[in-house]
Amino acid sequence: MARRGDGLYLRGKDKNIWWWDCTVHGHRYQLPIGKGISRTVARELVAIKRAAILKGEAGIDHKRKDCSFEKAKEAFLKHTKTDKRPRTFRTYQECLTRLSESFQGKSLRGITTWLVEKHKQSRAQAGARVRANREIAVLKNLFNFTIRLGLYHGANPVTGVKLFREEKRKFRYLEPEEEYRFVHELKEPLRTLIIVGIHCGVRIQSEGLTLQWENIDLEQRLLSVEAAFAKNGEHRVIPLNTTAHQALVNLQQTTASEFVFARNNKPYRHIRKSFDRACARAQLHGVTPHVLRHTFASRLVMSGVDLRTVQELGGWKDLGMVMRYSHLSPSHKADAVQRIAVENSPTISPTFKKDTLVECV
Repeated sequence: MARRGDGLYLRGKDKNIWWWDCTVHGHRYQLPIGKGISRTVARELVAIKRAAILKGEAGIDHKRKDCSFEKAKEAFLKHTKTDKRPRTFRTYQECLTRLSESFQGKSLRGITTWLVEKHKQSRAQAGARVRANREIAVLKNLFNFTIRLGLYHGANPVTGVKLFREEKRKFRYLEPEEEYRFVHELKEPLRTLIIVGIHCGVRIQSEGLTLQWENIDLEQRLLSVEAAFAKNGEHRVIPLNTTAHQALVNLQQTTASEFVFARNNKPYRHIRKSFDRACARAQLHGVTPHVLRHTFASRLVMSGVDLRTVQELGGWKDLGMVMRYSHLSPSHKADAVQRIAVENSPTISPTFKKDTLVECV
């Protein structure tokens, strides 16, 4: 196979062994990387080998760069704060706080695969298996970050740690009667925000609360989500149905703010407390702001909308994500199978009698 810019190519009888051909500091290296692995994995292994070569790792172990977990954590959080969304940054902070309980005072070279596994098991014993997975993923990203910046040279110890299996959750969504109870427990502008969440599928925190009236075209009945606020980083336009359109028309007549959902002319920053209190008054259980997107997707699918269109309307990055939202309600399934009931089947005569059966051997 021809060599690409990364110097990787396949060799061997079955062309399944990756080799690396590269010149570093005037010396040419031709090294086997691995068999039966993907190019992505091979690139990661090459990065480790290159770091080892640059630092003269062979036989000079004491010269390998290392740093403390606290220093790596500080640098990683600084990078994350500017590179990730605020909510993601807070999640990273929470995970690293937990990780500090196990690795504070250690150097990165002192954090072994066994110690990472020990942390994972201790979190599982505390009933936080899913959270343990998130913490291990953040730790893996931290090591990759330090390797990439040259703060640490060595293998990533998290690579050998297997995550806990997570059961697929049953997605909660609102029935029409639940939606009615819920929105009538809210005051404006939060009532319209919830309606827009259900009927337009916007992410409440990042896409809903950042909406400005310039993003709403009431004449053309369109809502625009700016790429800067969309999770997948892509601009999308959502048609407004009658319910969402009427709610926004009514809201616009009562506000002077440039933001659609504002209080004292300032945009809301959070709505979770008001949201939860309204759920309690409406006697709704297991409902979070993200349930509104579940409702949006589920209703589209139950109405016969194809998954590709659902993906575009909701701004999901890939079709696999939409498949998770394409579940159908039990009542919808019941209606579906009812259509093939015997009394409606043209293949069976209404005058069908049992004694007309012919026994087959």
